[in-house]
Amino acid sequence: VYYWKVQSLSRRSRRHVEKKILTFRGNKTFGMLPGLEPYSSYKLNVRVVNGKGEGPASPDNKVFRTPEGVPGSPSFLKITNPTLDSLTLEWGSPTHPNGVLTSYTLRFQPINNTHELGPLVEIRIPANESSLILKNLNYSTRYKFYFNAQTSVGSGSQITEEAVTIMDE
Repeated sequence: VYYWKVQSLSRRSRRHVEKKILTFRGNKTFGMLPGLEPYSSYKLNVRVVNGKGEGPASPDNKVFRTPEGVPGSPSFLKITNPTLDSLTLEWGSPTHPNGVLTSYTLRFQPINNTHELGPLVEIRIPANESSLILKNLNYSTRYKFYFNAQTSVGSGSQITEEAVTIMDE
């Protein structure tokens, strides 16, 4: 079985096509293809091998798609513009979305001077957003942020960051 990725369905970029070959011994009529990426389009063809060598490829390459998966982590999370009671968060979408992003989840909590964590706040953010201004924070307080993306399949891995609101203006 010769198979190769034609394109990612989340990104329209094409790349070098690397054909993979999987050999099944004996009189098999089915098998599993390893290493497929989520939310992608693939092609494959089958060739019979005997003592004389490899036969011709099956006519018309078979095209198939893999289902969506959970996304990779967002590419970055940057916290800027600290004021007495606000911070601005900016982020980049995952390098490997593995599907259609449905939303982001931001969770954050204050950290006190003895490194104890305060109550956790969770905010759901639309997938088309790339920044958020958090208001009504406590002044001169360190916060820990946890940020991840979601597809219809579930949540991807999170990235974390810490930032401090300023003491006085």
